[in-house]
Amino acid sequence: MTLLHIALAVLVAFIWGVNFTFIAWALESFPPLMLTALRFFFTAVPLVLFLKPPKFNPTLFIYAIGTFVMQYAFVFTAMHLGASAGLTALLLQVQIFITVLLAYVILGEAVSRMQIIGMLVGVLGLGVIALNLGGDMPLVGFICILIAAIGWSFGNIASKQASTQQSASNISTALPVNSNRNNKASNKTSALSALSLVVWGGLIACVILTLSSLLFETEAWHLATFTEASFQSWLSLGFIVYVSTLIGFGLWAHLLSQNIASKVMPFALLVPIFGMATSVLFTGEVVTWWKMLAMMLILSGLILANVKMGLGGKSAHA
Repeated sequence: MTLLHIALAVLVAFIWGVNFTFIAWALESFPPLMLTALRFFFTAVPLVLFLKPPKFNPTLFIYAIGTFVMQYAFVFTAMHLGASAGLTALLLQVQIFITVLLAYVILGEAVSRMQIIGMLVGVLGLGVIALNLGGDMPLVGFICILIAAIGWSFGNIASKQASTQQSASNISTALPVNSNRNNKASNKTSALSALSLVVWGGLIACVILTLSSLLFETEAWHLATFTEASFQSWLSLGFIVYVSTLIGFGLWAHLLSQNIASKVMPFALLVPIFGMATSVLFTGEVVTWWKMLAMMLILSGLILANVKMGLGGKSAHA
């Protein structure tokens, strides 16, 4: 990865870590499915009027359903049920292990022995959380976040496939004038393709989530929900939409299209650090010994899982 890509990956991790505190504030005024639907409505509108849609195929729908519908509907529901922002940010990172495994099976990217060891260490961290369910992490919330992690993992793979396909299709139509111009064109095309993927994927998610909210949260759909929502909740929704979703996922999809998944995904291990820190500072979350132990195990597992090992395996995609 280039230095710029590394800096962008750290920035995305910071944005996503802080985002969990904003989610907690937004949930004070809106029920989880409605909040998720609002998130992706404002993500898609009005940008869908200006961005060329990506190719509509199963990959796009898997991305939208996995990354947006499954991940956020279940994360928001878990936090609505009492899961703390810090623990949610930590537990959700099991998606990294799942993504690496899916990248091996679907994309043919190599998995080393050290990655397997790292995954086992990470599972011990999950075990620590599972043994301390209740309070900051109810059982239902724990299950919801694991489902969200699975959804995000499938979305990561679909994002890489969709972005790569779209970029390759667009670049193949350009004339090979010179390498510098082609590189700039490639980066611009990739960035626009990534943003288009997020916006149009958000539109798909918005339709699904709005229907789900109307079905399961019928009593919340009245004018008072919106007029009585606090300024803090509206401000939080703005951060979730424009910073976390458009900037965060746009950059993440761009990074996945330019690098192999196993190089990009490790940066997500910074998310729970930023998430726990901001939750402690702004929501008063208490850091207990078992939370620290779980964090150390999961982060250690993530670090081990991404140590460079020169082992054979399926050939990695560029």
